[in-house]
Amino acid sequence: MEIQGYCDERFASVREAFERNFSENGDVGASFAATLEGEYVVDLWGGHRDEARTIPWQEDTIINVYSSTKTMTFLVALMLEDRGDLDLDAPVAKYWPEFAQAGKEGVCVKHLLSHSAGLPGFSRTLAVEELYDWDLACADLASQAPWWEVGAHSGYHAITQGYLIGEVVRRVTGKSFGTYFREEVAEKVGADFHVGVDPKHFDRIADLVPAKEVAPILEMDPDSIPGRVFGGLNLPPESVASAEWRQAEIPAANGHGNARSIVRAQTAMANSGKAFGQTLFSPNTVARALQTQVEGADLVLGLSVQFAMGYAKPTPEIPMSPNANSLWWGGAGGSTVCVDTDAHLCMSYVMNQMDNYIVGDPRGTGLHQAVYADL
Repeated sequence: MEIQGYCDERFASVREAFERNFSENGDVGASFAATLEGEYVVDLWGGHRDEARTIPWQEDTIINVYSSTKTMTFLVALMLEDRGDLDLDAPVAKYWPEFAQAGKEGVCVKHLLSHSAGLPGFSRTLAVEELYDWDLACADLASQAPWWEVGAHSGYHAITQGYLIGEVVRRVTGKSFGTYFREEVAEKVGADFHVGVDPKHFDRIADLVPAKEVAPILEMDPDSIPGRVFGGLNLPPESVASAEWRQAEIPAANGHGNARSIVRAQTAMANSGKAFGQTLFSPNTVARALQTQVEGADLVLGLSVQFAMGYAKPTPEIPMSPNANSLWWGGAGGSTVCVDTDAHLCMSYVMNQMDNYIVGDPRGTGLHQAVYADL
């Protein structure tokens, strides 16, 4: 297996861990990147874009990273507060008046970020084509009553979070989430990350390779909260390779990028708001991002999670970083994002071979551990 890219000699064991993911952990194609003090120290890629292993994974290969996309919505919401355009403590209805239905007057923007708004699913199973209809999805969420006491618990808003935060962004900026992110983050720091992919990029998107086992999530009680959330998602595997899925804006689930581009977008959070010659926000916003909002057993994931402003923080059960002032999240199949504000470190792993770990996929966690061992 030929590994391409750059790895600072201080991080030799990271390159070795990346190679082991192909030889021992089943990777087909993947990328891993890390910045330290705002400079790339690792930027690796290798393997193949397709399951048949006929097309090499290139430097500019991108792929659907599922819920790692969510970290871009957190970044944008925090930037808007930093600019004085959004108050995360304010009711959602201040910006989106139609949201104040069915007892949601007290739902605040920060509840959307921390998965504690009680809207983890739609009122019914939406066809995949309906997920492409922004107004329909948002109207469904605005009409619902919360599924539990707002702010009391988190319950992972697997696909709804992107519409909820994205609609607030749209009301505040007058632009769709994907457009605002592109103009205010991606283009400014040079991040090749897309929420709503222009068809001109389709020919460099890698195929997602299905997991070898059926996800245990598919065997849940359909009347339970997790069963309602995941049972209400009708997402056939072939749909995520469609032009419609790629071009839609589903900011909780359909961002396309690679490890380098995720790190490029998120590096400012590890470095007091500055990255690649740009200032995206003030140091105060990093402190705001780290404020714990809710912790304990997540009603959807069944794991104990500590949510800050969107991002999760490391816990003994999920030790994504040894440093307390770290922020992370990941995506279905195994992609990861980690921002360590103590070490001024940002890293991401992105792959095409899907696996079924909810968190703690050994491929990504092994790379994180190798980075810290070399630090």
